[in-house]
Amino acid sequence: MLELFSTVYEVFMRTYPGFLRATVVTLQLTAIGVILGTVIGLIFALMKISGSKILEGIANLYITVIRGTPLIVQIMFLYFGIVEIYTMDNFWAGAIALGIHNGAYIAEIFRGAIQGVDPGQREASMSLGMNRKQTMQRIVFPQALRRSIPPLGNQFIITLKDSSLVYIIGVSEIFALANREAAQSFQPFESFLVVALYYLVLVMIFTYLLRWYENKLDVDKA
Repeated sequence: MLELFSTVYEVFMRTYPGFLRATVVTLQLTAIGVILGTVIGLIFALMKISGSKILEGIANLYITVIRGTPLIVQIMFLYFGIVEIYTMDNFWAGAIALGIHNGAYIAEIFRGAIQGVDPGQREASMSLGMNRKQTMQRIVFPQALRRSIPPLGNQFIITLKDSSLVYIIGVSEIFALANREAAQSFQPFESFLVVALYYLVLVMIFTYLLRWYENKLDVDKA
């Protein structure tokens, strides 16, 4: 046991400068993926509740396809599909793939949050002379956004872990670095144990920040 701890510590000390740089890449991928996914998700959530059969059908098709296929397949498909049309850096190809993937899940988060607002509040706002657009902007959206914070935070953490899959297209994030280290040092167990600790620390940090933010906003009272 002591020998294992010593070996893991040796791998950690040898690789931490590279892992710190790779962590920055991982966080950038995660942030871009969630921001892009939030924009896409909001658009498709509005399409789903628009009342238009065509828009609702398009949104349902997008959500079904994305949620019904593996992320790694989507990354490969989008990367090689984009490269055929336009030369793009593999980092941005991976980030866009994460954004499109997240968009399907975030669309359902927003749809549920919007439809979860008490219909009586909409009726009351309409009786006060607000039109549908004003009701959505002033009454529904603020409450829906607040209700969306916990699941959006969880989606951020999921995306953080999912970002490891972009190593398949050559992005130098945490998992890619661990993979290279394992191949070069012939210490796969120690290398992947170290990368697991990096992910665990990141997830714990963001889980704590998410809970702190939820308590600050008092989301449960939304």
